[in-house]
Amino acid sequence: MTFRISNFEFRISNCRSQAGFTLIELSIAMTLLTLLLLIVYGAFYVGHRAVEKVQARSEVSQNLRSTEDLLAGYIRSGYPYRPSSQQPAIFFSGAADHLTFVSAVSRGMGGRGMSKVSISLEGEEDGNLILAEEIPVRIQDQEAGAGYMNRVVLARGIRDFHMDYLYQDPKSGEESWFEEWDGKERNGLPRAVRLNYRNEGGQEIRRVFPIMITVLAP
Repeated sequence: MTFRISNFEFRISNCRSQAGFTLIELSIAMTLLTLLLLIVYGAFYVGHRAVEKVQARSEVSQNLRSTEDLLAGYIRSGYPYRPSSQQPAIFFSGAADHLTFVSAVSRGMGGRGMSKVSISLEGEEDGNLILAEEIPVRIQDQEAGAGYMNRVVLARGIRDFHMDYLYQDPKSGEESWFEEWDGKERNGLPRAVRLNYRNEGGQEIRRVFPIMITVLAP
């Protein structure tokens, strides 16, 4: 549209003002940004959880190896201990839920010397696997005195714990597992001790620890 006034000419045109982002555009941008952040956080969380699980499994495996090494050292060195000439019966008292015997290994004496060792479960459900070492060796009515006692929690949250003891017939070589073993009655040590239990994570554990020195009556 053009107007002429004298020698002047005016031109009026419709101009569109330069506007910013609209509300719809801002909403879309915020939604996309939120989705992107959620995706990034989800990936980070999944990765972090995976690392935690790997570390937890590694810790459980390391603890299990340490427990097995400690038990293996004591049980492998099981000794056919006789309290005295008046009590010539071999001391070894094994049941399904506890075991007491004499080992030729003593952690309290740097690995040397004999010790009285007990393995048991403290508590019925989600109990603690306990190993106790006593130095010097005292059996029942032997005179008490100063000594060393060490008690270690080998594992926590243990379920379905029981032990078995291996007998091998000296003539036929046939092997049988028993839930109890009395060294006095059998006049010897079992060939091996088997531990069965479920750990804190629910994993079923079964380990067999052979005894290197085995004495059986002919």
